[in-house]
Amino acid sequence: MARGLTVIHADIPVDPSSPEAQQWLRDELARPEYQSAKPTWFDVASKAVQDWLASLFQGPGGNAGPVLLLVVVVIIAGLIVAAFFVFGRPRLNRRSTLEQRSLFGAEDVRTAAELRASAQRAATSGDWVLAVEEQFRAIAVALDERTLVRVTPGTTATDFAHRAALVASDEREALRQAARSFDEVRYLDRPGTEAAFQQLVALDQRLQRVRVATPAVTS
Repeated sequence: MARGLTVIHADIPVDPSSPEAQQWLRDELARPEYQSAKPTWFDVASKAVQDWLASLFQGPGGNAGPVLLLVVVVIIAGLIVAAFFVFGRPRLNRRSTLEQRSLFGAEDVRTAAELRASAQRAATSGDWVLAVEEQFRAIAVALDERTLVRVTPGTTATDFAHRAALVASDEREALRQAARSFDEVRYLDRPGTEAAFQQLVALDQRLQRVRVATPAVTS
């Protein structure tokens, strides 16, 4: 029995700090089963990233609310700034602008497309007076919608023609004639004509192709 105990004590190192014991430990850890279980550099990096994200959303005392709110605000602000640089400054709502505008002495909130459709219906029914009036209004509103010419309260047809000519100089005479046709049927009780209406339609189509980089004309 004593002999067996002597063998056991001889197999177990008595001093773990001895060079021989340390070498045995290194040899043991070098075995394949230990090396395969060793974390890779990717495991270490992933754990570091996970710990960092967890620290952000936990915040002091483990409350994620304030930190999460801050992250959401920063993301939204970044999206707004990006949209500003990509799309430019948003324009004012054109409908709200129209609601505050007197169009040649009458309140009118219709869009250019609506006015064109009204003019075409009047022309189809042979009401050339209304067709001329509505088509001229469509021209004015179309340029106002594009912020090329601003129509303000008190603007007359002649005023509008003068302002529009500043951004479409090639159409100066046609604009002057268009304003005259509008004034004749609107204020002088002159009968409208199909020719006058078709001239306004053609002018409207040409003005839709005008591209001007200058700000809206207001005076």
